[in-house]
Amino acid sequence: MLSNILKNYSILKKFLFINFIFFSIISIFTFIYINNIEPNLIKNKSANHYKIIDNTINHIKRLKVNFIQEEIRKFLFSTKFLFQTIDRVIIYDKGFNSISDTDTLDLDPRSFSRNFEIVESDILNNEQNLSVKKSSESFSKNDFLKYKLEKYSNSKNFNNPFTFTHDIEDQFLLITVKNIIIDKNILGYIAVVETANEIKFAVSERKNFVLRTAVIIALVILIFSYVLNRYFLKPIKNLVHYTEIIKDKSKENPNIDIYKNRKDELGKLTKSMDEMTNELQKRINTAENFSRDLVHEIRNPLASLKSASEIISESDDKEQKKKLIKIVSHDVERIERLITDYSQMLKDEAAISSEKMKILDLKGIISSVVDDFNNIYNSKRGISVKLSTNGSRNYKIYGIENRIEQIVANLLDNSVSFSENNKEINVNLNLDKNGKIKLNVVDEGSGFKKTETKKIFNRFYSNRPDKFGEHSGLGLNIVKNLVELHNGSISAKNNEDKGANIEIIFPSANS
Repeated sequence: MLSNILKNYSILKKFLFINFIFFSIISIFTFIYINNIEPNLIKNKSANHYKIIDNTINHIKRLKVNFIQEEIRKFLFSTKFLFQTIDRVIIYDKGFNSISDTDTLDLDPRSFSRNFEIVESDILNNEQNLSVKKSSESFSKNDFLKYKLEKYSNSKNFNNPFTFTHDIEDQFLLITVKNIIIDKNILGYIAVVETANEIKFAVSERKNFVLRTAVIIALVILIFSYVLNRYFLKPIKNLVHYTEIIKDKSKENPNIDIYKNRKDELGKLTKSMDEMTNELQKRINTAENFSRDLVHEIRNPLASLKSASEIISESDDKEQKKKLIKIVSHDVERIERLITDYSQMLKDEAAISSEKMKILDLKGIISSVVDDFNNIYNSKRGISVKLSTNGSRNYKIYGIENRIEQIVANLLDNSVSFSENNKEINVNLNLDKNGKIKLNVVDEGSGFKKTETKKIFNRFYSNRPDKFGEHSGLGLNIVKNLVELHNGSISAKNNEDKGANIEIIFPSANS
């Protein structure tokens, strides 16, 4: 369910939402923890109250102290060592009236060292003189305490110690009450009062610590969210926007160079995406231009076919019909060649994108293709293809083997189509002065017109006489694209004597 909710959110919103959930869970547990701090601290402190109350009641029982004001006062004075860790002890009768209060006794610190035997003797002999002082700090909430005792007497906690807290005059009081039962009779109640400001202080400190921690965590999340958005999500958004612009063919030109210069994974992603986008755009433009050229090239033979078919249907001249049928056949063949070569080029484009370059022996590949052509055209037309190299040099290039074969085969096929029977085609392989590999295919054909040397590599350009056969005009264009794929260059010129010279320069794998 959570994944369904988050799938429509951005990465930043997902991050903030997850952190909000995490923060909420932590807050809940923190709230529970804070709410349990005070009860736990009170529980630890009240345990001492229980001991004091139990000891006091046991002493009253053992000493058989009469539950009257004078004896209770004498008892409290004599047993004050029991109350060293607390601030106040109050004893009430069963009518919830205060009988004695340690806060009204003038306690002598020397008596804390007296043992219980002396205390017991003092009580029994009734020889201890009590000095009662008037306290200026009477328990201002006696009515409140009386009210609590009344509620205690009617509660399920009756017969068990009961602890509660009370805030008064900037003091946090911890009070524990219990009924006093002797011989199954309720004689009264005892209340132990202790100032426990440290509990309130500890709770306040922990709350402040948690609050500070929460604020720090929230700030860290906000800062991290800003960094995440500024340095990671924003570039990704720009990349998405960039691809949308390409998709919609918008004229907007977003600047992503700042991201390409980054050295991290995002920089690599941006660079790869930019290269991929440019390559795709290049292929799209190529396909669009090619399609337009193909339509243009097909339009002429189609018009010729239409005209010829109309004349054939109207003419009764058999000779004229034969000529028109020949024209129709010629135009159909031309359209077929165009479509076949175009289809093959598209297949080559798709295959090239999935192929990887490796180090190739150019001499060996050319030698193999030359042998194939000699086997076909030497016996058929007397045409011989000769390969010459400059010694035993190393002609290594980075390339795709079958594409190099295609380049050489297309060049030789073009030379053969322009060559007379019993002629020679020379293939020369050398190194230029820059250490690059130079390949020349030289024939003895009619050569080029001066205005044709740059046009021959254009798509669908073909200006050959009929006697040299029909071509689609795609062969040399395909060769040019394949050469550029291998980071090479191609050019055409005429020989000094006769014929054409196609020159290709490949970068060497050794350089």
